[in-house]
Amino acid sequence: MATDSWALAVDEQEAAVKSMSNLQIKEEKVKPDTNGVIKTSATAEKTDEEEKEDRAAQSLLNKLIRSNLVDNTNQVEVLQRDPNSPLYSVKSFEELRLPQNLIAQSQSGTGKTAAFVLAMLSRVEPAERYPQCLCLSPTYELALQTGKVIEQMGKFHPELKLAYAVRGNKLERGQKISEHIVIGTPGTVLDWCSKLKFIDPKKIKVFVLDEADVMIATQGHQDQSIRIQRMLPRNCQMLLFSATFEDSVWKFAQKVVPDPNIIKLKREEETLDTIKQYYVLCSNRDEKFQALCNLYGAITIAQAMIFCHTRKTASWLAAELSKEGHQVALLSGEMMVEQRAAVIERFREGKEKVLVTTNVCARGIDVEQVSVVINFDLPVDKDGNPDNETYLHRIGRTGRFGKRGLAVNMVDSKHSMNILNRIQEHFNKKIERLDTDDLDEIEKIAN
Repeated sequence: MATDSWALAVDEQEAAVKSMSNLQIKEEKVKPDTNGVIKTSATAEKTDEEEKEDRAAQSLLNKLIRSNLVDNTNQVEVLQRDPNSPLYSVKSFEELRLPQNLIAQSQSGTGKTAAFVLAMLSRVEPAERYPQCLCLSPTYELALQTGKVIEQMGKFHPELKLAYAVRGNKLERGQKISEHIVIGTPGTVLDWCSKLKFIDPKKIKVFVLDEADVMIATQGHQDQSIRIQRMLPRNCQMLLFSATFEDSVWKFAQKVVPDPNIIKLKREEETLDTIKQYYVLCSNRDEKFQALCNLYGAITIAQAMIFCHTRKTASWLAAELSKEGHQVALLSGEMMVEQRAAVIERFREGKEKVLVTTNVCARGIDVEQVSVVINFDLPVDKDGNPDNETYLHRIGRTGRFGKRGLAVNMVDSKHSMNILNRIQEHFNKKIERLDTDDLDEIEKIAN
């Protein structure tokens, strides 16, 4: 969930923007340290519960690293409020009688941004020099990412103009803006529509509320969005998009989008069916590291992801692996989102073969060459109980793209053995013991 500190950080970043020409995401140059490890300076103790991402940061990370659309085989579920819905019995695209109000939910990477950008572009009249489409994003960075998509999709529409309603983009009081599409954060858009009157809300044809699940997690954004919506004309097309659809999102959507058509795409379920799971008994951290080295010495591993419980352990392990000659990248929560994206992209390109990480990398990152996932520490929640969902997301990084995967869990105490047993019971999947001192046994699991 988003926090006040995140919102404050966004405000400070927005305030640093001096003009429209500065509206771009900074690309971080990520270089290895003297040990050859990609990392940042902070290595303080921090549990993986504390590492869990707020939704805005995770959403931005997904957008930055997504190279293509998610291949989802689930059926689209279309919900109508009544039998008169245009989606109820139509047989052709023309019969849809577009535009219509819409609530759409699907996971990251399924094309939501392209869908609403296309809707906005199709409604703009370039000859009319005033804002006709309004798009709300929960943060400055997400607004910029959406703006990039609008610019890319609208590049054959040279007369189309785009404005960013974000703090720091200073305009003269009383002036009217002439750009056709305005994208921004709720607080600034509300000021532009009401207090400063840069935008005439009564002329808006399309209103898009993106990342609704992130929006309601940010203090003040929900009320501001509703106030903006109430200024718009009755015939304005309302479009709301969300990656998740909890009750809180649904209640918010009902306030913002009247009489909607609803389209839902279920998340592609992760499965353990294609993943061979093992555990290794150790006595301490050093024995776990030696077991890891034995594993690398016996089988060919294209790329591996190794999950640790704390930043301190992750930093130590990355340095030790680097000393052994491995090409290692380190990913943890104190890094800026753009830094994380750069590290992940290097790993995806094969520049590093081992990615050591805390929970920041547990979900949403697909790298086809990952053949092994290692839980150097088993995932637990803040109360010390098994975090089954995180376990699923972690080892789900392998066994993808129709291939068989391998997951190895390091067990170093009675407590961690108890955690492992409870994970086995939860998923009803046997996790076999592996003796990493037995070369023949290791070679068998690779076949």
